[in-house]
Amino acid sequence: MPRLTHGVVQENRDRSKAAKSASEHNPRVGDCDGTRVIDSSDRSIALAISALRAGNIVAVPTETVYGLAADASNPGAVARVFAAKGRPVDHPLIVHLASGTNLADWARCIPDAAYRLAEEFWPGPLTLILERQPPVLDVVTGGLSTVGLRIPSHPVIQRILQGFGGGLAAPSANRFGRVSPTSAIDVCDGLAGVVGLIVDGGQCEVGVESTIVAFVGDEATILRPGGVSSEAIAQVLGRKPLPATHTSVRAPGTLASHYAPTTPLEICSANEATRRAATLASHGMRVGVLTLAPAEVPGVVVSWNARGDVGILARSLYHYLRLADSESLDILVVEVPPAHGLGVAVADRLRRAAHRPTA
Repeated sequence: MPRLTHGVVQENRDRSKAAKSASEHNPRVGDCDGTRVIDSSDRSIALAISALRAGNIVAVPTETVYGLAADASNPGAVARVFAAKGRPVDHPLIVHLASGTNLADWARCIPDAAYRLAEEFWPGPLTLILERQPPVLDVVTGGLSTVGLRIPSHPVIQRILQGFGGGLAAPSANRFGRVSPTSAIDVCDGLAGVVGLIVDGGQCEVGVESTIVAFVGDEATILRPGGVSSEAIAQVLGRKPLPATHTSVRAPGTLASHYAPTTPLEICSANEATRRAATLASHGMRVGVLTLAPAEVPGVVVSWNARGDVGILARSLYHYLRLADSESLDILVVEVPPAHGLGVAVADRLRRAAHRPTA
């Protein structure tokens, strides 16, 4: 059986030292409506670890979005995550690990293809759905025979995981179905007074959730597109992964309506977005527009763009969805990015954010 390398790559060690140094010289410590916000100094990391060991929930940064972390082996702590989010109890959680050395404590019958993906993309924004070990809690897996596992690359959660010594169940730190948080202030906006502690690790670098890959036998299936592209996975495996339609496995973030702001969204092609926004604005609506490249749109309240970079669009998407609400827009018109690479994940989030359940 292939052996999974463990620990954090040197680049992340360097980033961790830089983040630690920055936080000690410019600590961000405060309070938001009864929730304590702490920096990433050694003292703060120790405080977060103590809270987790005591069975409390703590909001922590990852490279994708901020997570609401709890001890994955403590059923009471995991139950607090569901209560804080208002999350359905049959919706499985992803367990975050410090390294691959204890992967076999959580999963069994791990296919070679899964090891190859782990070697290539961990630590990073990839979640693997694998057959669970019997001791893994039903409350974590949603009663399924599988468990989602990930090794995040953000230096702050890595320090927390390494000090904690176990797995942390950590879905996005927001109310269920709403816009995911990519900064500590986003967590405050949604969960102030609900979570006791938020660790501020700065802005998330990826900005959309992890790619979720399930294995049915040796066949890889992408259940949710994310920070690792389908093309990159295919390059490692030597074949294209199957789409989600080929399996009935439940996974986080795959409901028709998810990641949703209060502001209605309208998704348009590159050629249609600016024209549609201008038309709606001419009818007296408070309109915002979000495009990939800069564009002049008459009459809109706000016009945002990602400077032609899909990576920037992914990193800032949830921020702009939140701004749309703060601007009290009647509608936000968004240009859908090209359907390849990270653009697939962005388009997926937009489609779910725009979906409005019928009565």
